[in-house]
Amino acid sequence: MAGGGIAPKSGRKQHPGKLTARVLITCIVAATGGLIFGYDLGVSGGVTSMDSFLKQFFPAVYQKESSIKPSDDQYCKFDSQTLIFFTSSLYLAALVACVFASTITRVCGRRLTMILGGVLFLAGALVNAFANAVWMLYVGRLLLGFGIGCANQSAPIYVSETAPSKYRGALNMMFQLSITTGILAAVPAIIIIVGALFLPDTPNYLVERGKHEEAKAQLLKLRGVPNVDEEFNDLVAASEVSKLVKHPWVSLLSRKYRPQLVFAIGIPAFQQLTGMNVITFYAPVLFKTMGFGSSASLMSAVITNLVNVLATFVSILTVDKVGRRKLFLQGDCQMLLVGT
Repeated sequence: MAGGGIAPKSGRKQHPGKLTARVLITCIVAATGGLIFGYDLGVSGGVTSMDSFLKQFFPAVYQKESSIKPSDDQYCKFDSQTLIFFTSSLYLAALVACVFASTITRVCGRRLTMILGGVLFLAGALVNAFANAVWMLYVGRLLLGFGIGCANQSAPIYVSETAPSKYRGALNMMFQLSITTGILAAVPAIIIIVGALFLPDTPNYLVERGKHEEAKAQLLKLRGVPNVDEEFNDLVAASEVSKLVKHPWVSLLSRKYRPQLVFAIGIPAFQQLTGMNVITFYAPVLFKTMGFGSSASLMSAVITNLVNVLATFVSILTVDKVGRRKLFLQGDCQMLLVGT
């Protein structure tokens, strides 16, 4: 796009900008924040189905699970309050962290919040790696949850603020791709920490801090075009307007923003209520309770996650062409068919 802001078919304003190597590398590094979430989904799901893990930390579950044959009914054989808390504590911690991470992201910046998320996740991973008691598992899981909460809050914002509007959908999907590949990856915390150290602050954050010249220079590097005045002026105007809002939470609940609030809450809520994360997290256990052996259960889970990765690539290639709404409806139809 060579001219100024041209309104696309959706009516949303677009600013000129190329898919530069700087933007691509920056967004890929930032999106690796999703690796830590995906990595935990993949590792924890497999760990809870391992006999050695259950035997050491949850012997009661191991005894019930090992006392039956694969052909027997294994319903509730993994039932244990301590095991349930082990799995759910991370998500409870992530939920709490997301609330506070929004303020940290706004005050300290997106980059520093991503680094904080990586450090917390790394600390949790080390505690769990050297755990010799159940309470250490709990502490490690809480630290992992805090790290995931910080990364999930800051990384998507960083990508959205860095990506050109024309390619924002595909680059935002990089975060989801990191989650799906993180299920199959390793050492994600080190990747996000090292990568974020070399990332610049976003133009939006620099404008919020009053560093207008630095923000404009950064915007020129990211967009790869000679003139970014229109987008820069929009960022400054948006920042000035946001400063006038005295009580953002009260304003958010007003009638004016009610449609956006319903969409922001409803879309992710219904997505999670489909049980997709339960299937991903407990896939090895589910396959094991169906009569598969430990190795076959893990392999079945890997196949499921590979399909997830391939589907994410399809979304990346099509989201900016067919639009978010069509992909959203198509995914809903697939989940409805599977659910019924």
